[in-house]
Amino acid sequence: MEFCTISGEVIANVLSAQQRQVVEQVKQTYISHHKQLTNNPDSYFLRFSDKPEARIIALPAAINDNVQARSGIKWISSYPKNIEKNIQRASAVVVLNDYETGYPLACLEGAQISAARTSASAVLAASTLKGSNNQAKKVAFIGNGYIAKTILSYFHAEQWRIDEVCSYDLNQQDATYFAQLATSEYGYTSRSVSQLSAAIDNADIVVLATNTATPYLTDPAAFHPGQIILNISLRDLSPEVVMAANNVLDDVDHCLKANTSPHLAEQQCGHRDFIDTTLPQLLAEGGTLDKEKPTIFSPFGLGVLDITLANFIYTTAKENGQAQVIDGFFPSLKRW
Repeated sequence: MEFCTISGEVIANVLSAQQRQVVEQVKQTYISHHKQLTNNPDSYFLRFSDKPEARIIALPAAINDNVQARSGIKWISSYPKNIEKNIQRASAVVVLNDYETGYPLACLEGAQISAARTSASAVLAASTLKGSNNQAKKVAFIGNGYIAKTILSYFHAEQWRIDEVCSYDLNQQDATYFAQLATSEYGYTSRSVSQLSAAIDNADIVVLATNTATPYLTDPAAFHPGQIILNISLRDLSPEVVMAANNVLDDVDHCLKANTSPHLAEQQCGHRDFIDTTLPQLLAEGGTLDKEKPTIFSPFGLGVLDITLANFIYTTAKENGQAQVIDGFFPSLKRW
């Protein structure tokens, strides 16, 4: 038994070289989750009275689906004020455990893993909801930070044909940088806009990747039939917008908590009838949605996706000799 660490540099190289495999890993884990081959308990939130905007979240999970058997936990912090210091809002570690003995196997830098599973999930949802052509005339990104940039990279990795990428952020400089990145890095025609409505209008897909705590998109008429809204930040939409749309979640019980937009809708109407299906169910069984409504995908974020990707990176790093073993981490394995 040995314990190792896997650096952010190694993780970045694995993820950048294997983006399509990451999407496939996420897809298969969703299907395993639908088949109840995962253990994904509630997330646990650590909050601070003197920093109400900040939080650290623990996401324990396990999977045993005949392909992999692994357990572990992601410990991820979100400090929005970090942005004012020009450092990333989120930081994280993932600890993997041996499924049979419970011994920890590895500690991995987790922010990249979290961003990758979030982005792969978003693009997988877009492909599933849009159909097989992976084509859009316009994709609008509302909020242009690290997660938005990673989602854009996964659209490109999945070979999406996008006529225009449109960016909007309260920080106009971020929106400008994002548009420049979309063109220089991925070859997309792009523009930044200073009005939210200009970004959303006529977009086939709207990506919400902000750090807002309360809804600001309150008019159901702002979205048109057939439009796909990737509600990654979870709290941008009012209950009225949610209830006027098709609603696809990653997991119903997980998503209906912590004052997410679907949770606010449930509190307002007193039921869950506005929820149509989950992405795991669509992937495993298929299904149809009302074409006369926009469709909102709201992923609370399943810890089992982090464990799957961490295990994939751990296995790859071990095979490539890139896992740093910590000698003497366990003083003794023998009980007597």
